[in-house]
Amino acid sequence: MLKRTFLVTLATLALTGCSNASTSGDSEIDLTSISLEELVVKAKEEGEVNSLGMPDSWANWKETWEDIDEKYSIKHSDTDMSSAEELAKFESEKKNASGDIGDVGIAFGSLAVERDLVIGYKTSYFDEIPDWAKDTEGKWIIGYTGTMAFMSDKKSVQNPPKSWEDIKNGDFKVTIGDVEKANQAQFAVLAASYAFGGDEKNLQPGIDFFKKLAKEGRLVTTSPDLATIEKGEHELVLMWDFNALNYRDQIDRERFDVTIPEEKSVMSGYATIINKYAKNPYAAALAREFILSDEGQDNLAKGYAKPIRKDAKISEEAKNKLLPESMYKNVTPVKDSEAWNETLKELPQKWQEEISSLIQ
Repeated sequence: MLKRTFLVTLATLALTGCSNASTSGDSEIDLTSISLEELVVKAKEEGEVNSLGMPDSWANWKETWEDIDEKYSIKHSDTDMSSAEELAKFESEKKNASGDIGDVGIAFGSLAVERDLVIGYKTSYFDEIPDWAKDTEGKWIIGYTGTMAFMSDKKSVQNPPKSWEDIKNGDFKVTIGDVEKANQAQFAVLAASYAFGGDEKNLQPGIDFFKKLAKEGRLVTTSPDLATIEKGEHELVLMWDFNALNYRDQIDRERFDVTIPEEKSVMSGYATIINKYAKNPYAAALAREFILSDEGQDNLAKGYAKPIRKDAKISEEAKNKLLPESMYKNVTPVKDSEAWNETLKELPQKWQEEISSLIQ
C-alpha cells in the first residue's frame, strides 16, 4: 500500500527533467467528443485495463475492478506505486506504456498536465465535480477526498479532543508522522495553520502549535501504522479520515474516537489520470466513468473514502463507514494550490530547523 506512505519532496514535485514526448497515433486519440455508447464498445474491444497505484487494498478498488469486469468484461491488473512514481513511469515508458490509468495526489494531477503525460476525458458527471477538483479539460479529476482528522485511542485519552484548542490544552501525546517526507503529515501542518489563522503561504501558526507540543514532550514523529496503533503506541494520531476509519474498524470500532477538528481542517483528494500513451485508453476512460458513477462512488465510500460527488446515491452500508456530514462544515480544500506546492518545497527544512531539534 505505497499510497499510504506517499512522499512529497522537492525532487518529486519538480520531477527532474522535462517531457519531450512526441506526437504518436496513441497520443492523438480524442476522448473529448466520444459518446458513452461508443466508449463502451471500444473499451470492450480492448478488454483490459492496467492501473498504477490503484491496488485492491486501497479505497476498495477491489470491488470497483470486479464490477467493471462483471459489467463490461474488462480484465484488470495493478502495479502499486506512489504518485511520483506513476508520473515517472508514464514519462519514461511513453509508447511502451504498461499503465493506462493512475490515481495520484491532487498536486500530481497538475504536474501530469504540465509534463504533457495525460489525455482528457470529462465523463458524464463532469458538471457535478467542484471546480477545484478537476482540470478544465478533464485531464485529471478527483474521485474521492481525504480530510485531516483526529484519531484518539480511548484507552489512553479519556476525553478525546474535538478541536485543535483541545489538543493544545491537553496532556496526551500527538503523533504527526514524518513531516519532512510524508504527505499526510504535511497536510496536518497546513490544517493546524488554517485553525490558527495561517494559510498555504504562512505555515508559522501551525509550526508554532507543533513547537509548543514538542517543547512539552508531547509530539511524536514516528510514522503511525496499523500494527503500532493496535499496540497502543499512539495516543492521538493526525491522519486522513479514510485511513483513521479503516484502522479503527480493523482494530476495534469502540476503542477509537475519530473526528474532524471543529475550528478548521483541510481537504485534499486523489485524481485519476489517463496515460497519453495508454494501450487501452478507452477502457481507462470507461474506468473513470464508472468510478464517478453512483456505483463507483459507493464502492469508494465502502472503502472509507469520501466521494467527490455530493449527489451520488450511496448505500446505507457505505454511509455507515463514513463520518457524519455535519463534522465537515469547517473543512476547506487547499485554497491556493500553487502557493502550497511552493511551500511544500520549504517545509521539510523549516520543520527540521524549528521542530526536529526539540523532539525527545
